[in-house]
Amino acid sequence: MRHPILLSMCVAGAFTVSACSETEGQDVDRAFQGVNVVDETNLNDVMLSVADPNEAVAYFQRAVGEQPKRIDLQRGLAKSLIRAKRFTEAVPAWKKVTEHDEATDDDRVDLADALIRNNEWDRADTVLDSIPPTFETFKRYRLEAMIADSNQEWKKADSFYETAVGLTTRPAGVMNNWGYSKLTRGDFAAAESLFSDAIRQDDSLFTAKNNLILARGAQQKYSLPVMSTSQEERAQLLYTLGLSAIKQGDTGIGKGLLRDAIDTHPQHFEEAVRSLRALEG
Repeated sequence: MRHPILLSMCVAGAFTVSACSETEGQDVDRAFQGVNVVDETNLNDVMLSVADPNEAVAYFQRAVGEQPKRIDLQRGLAKSLIRAKRFTEAVPAWKKVTEHDEATDDDRVDLADALIRNNEWDRADTVLDSIPPTFETFKRYRLEAMIADSNQEWKKADSFYETAVGLTTRPAGVMNNWGYSKLTRGDFAAAESLFSDAIRQDDSLFTAKNNLILARGAQQKYSLPVMSTSQEERAQLLYTLGLSAIKQGDTGIGKGLLRDAIDTHPQHFEEAVRSLRALEG
């Protein structure tokens, strides 16, 4: 009489254990899935920041192939193509992002950026025009300024550059671009001022230093301003200034600056040596 009761208890116990095991398994699965999401997010960030650009492209291409509807992976692919300087491929990648249901105005700005990098200025202008004027970001105005520059719309360019400078805490790059715009217009004093401002904001920006020397040379100012430079940088700047002096017709001063550049450079300065030999020959 007791056997059926005992058997029932055993069966009930077995089901209980099985249910517990199944529940625990589900909890573990959910926990591991959560970890996988975190790990994937971290890996995506790593791929977009410190990984080799072409490896990042391959990673996101695989990810998009596996989950083609995820806009974050599409963005990752488009950004990694920009990092890899594969601009021709980046344009359709960003276009695909902008066609996604979850696309934002930031994505459209990034498409315009890719188009400019791919030398498609008119298309970039059209894309920016499609974005509401109420969408005001540093990157949007920086691109608007560059397009205005390319169209020689100087007043618009100055307005956009000024707005962009006010929308970032790191304005050195845009100040350098604005200065270069002034340089190409022949407004050398304004260009010199903007390059100086850029260097004060970021004294590691060698492009701004070299542009500053070009602006000073165009005004026949043949001395290096006070700024932080390495020995090699100083030699390069003296070389730039020497060539600028020669271009202005001040050949004697230019030769002296080339000699200074050769003496200053910590290694053999082949370009300066060739230039000086050509002048003396």
